[in-house]
Amino acid sequence: MNESQPKPEQYVLTLSCPDKKGIVHAVSSYLFMTGCNIEDSQQFGDHDTGLFFMRVHFSADAPVTADKLRASFAAIGDSYHMDWQIHLAEERMRVVLMVSKFGHCLNDLLFRTRIGALPIEIAAVVSNHTDFEELVGSYGVPFRHIPVTKENKAEAEAELLALVEAERVEMVVLARYMQVLSDHLCKELSGKIINIHHSFLPSFKGAKPYHQAHARGVKLIGATAHYVTADLDEGPIIEQEVERVGHEVTPEQLVAVGRDVECQALARAVKWHSEHRVLLNGRRTVVFA
Repeated sequence: MNESQPKPEQYVLTLSCPDKKGIVHAVSSYLFMTGCNIEDSQQFGDHDTGLFFMRVHFSADAPVTADKLRASFAAIGDSYHMDWQIHLAEERMRVVLMVSKFGHCLNDLLFRTRIGALPIEIAAVVSNHTDFEELVGSYGVPFRHIPVTKENKAEAEAELLALVEAERVEMVVLARYMQVLSDHLCKELSGKIINIHHSFLPSFKGAKPYHQAHARGVKLIGATAHYVTADLDEGPIIEQEVERVGHEVTPEQLVAVGRDVECQALARAVKWHSEHRVLLNGRRTVVFA
């Protein structure tokens, strides 16, 4: 390529639709006819649901643009009844992180973002406490304190939704945010909220999960990153991480190990979602990692 020529733009096409013959051919033919080059393609047909899922990373030279691609692909999307999206691959997803009084996941995500390990732009950190205001400020990220009580829960969630809209936020991450979200908020941000749960769902719910695990003598502890739904801790699972432990491990040591697996699982889930690698499949997910 001539060095004076601009590099081709990188795009990601994701789609899901009823499975039938010809989908891959239709997509690849469209990209060829529009002068695009496929860099990577992944697909999966789910025999249980009868749905087909596809993620295509492709490049295109000017004058092709994302808007032109979306306009011209619409006919194919309609003909196969697709739920589809086209994104600029290098466009960083705008994110709000939410935290309460446990800051390990928050600090991990802030650091990974700073070093470029996560392709996101953190628009703000929201907390119902002020414990991590100084930490967030050290990263140059806006901090928003939104207290939550039984009396003001609706107003607090309205403030959060206003922030999401004003900052054009595409993903909300509950980095150990210890408040139950309302059905209304879950519906408004469906498929856009990721939570980290400190166990394999649905085990060990409630207070002191690692102490519960210790009391049961578990040999594996884990963490689960999942989408948030109105059913508490029952949303579609994106990623899980585990660590083997022995009989000699104390509850305090389990907590320490648990922090690490929580950070790992949540970071991978955030990365995959921001790279448009996760597609919803009913109560499950398809993850093109």
